[in-house]
Amino acid sequence: MISDTSCLIVLSKIGYLDVLKALFEEVWITTEIKNEFGEDLPNWITIHNEDNTEIKKILSLGIDSGEASAIALCLKQATDALLIIDERKGRKIAKELGIHIIGTLGLLLKAKERGLIPNIEEVLEKIEVTDFRIPTNFKDKFRE
Repeated sequence: MISDTSCLIVLSKIGYLDVLKALFEEVWITTEIKNEFGEDLPNWITIHNEDNTEIKKILSLGIDSGEASAIALCLKQATDALLIIDERKGRKIAKELGIHIIGTLGLLLKAKERGLIPNIEEVLEKIEVTDFRIPTNFKDKFRE
């Protein structure tokens, strides 16, 4: 699994970063994402960089460097990589390139379904006091 920065930031802010570890065997990020995150990373998150700077440059014309590097890393993988990405433009580009995506809210719903989060309502309340936006049409979908 490859994560963009926004997921790491919001999960860290609400104290749920370990949900990633519980859901996935491996969590990969790029150096750009590490720099955007700006905090120390747990040792179970590993940095893998893609070597195709041309793809990253092209992607960076429409999205930020973290998203571009995450998408480029997904494209480098021989297997079907899953990308956690929240920003609309980045999600659209990733889908068009055939990358499997999930957003932070979808990830939290998956954690709830697996019993890792007892009350999604409390988690949504914690998220709402951060600068992470929960679309109104999604709130009802994720409420119990």
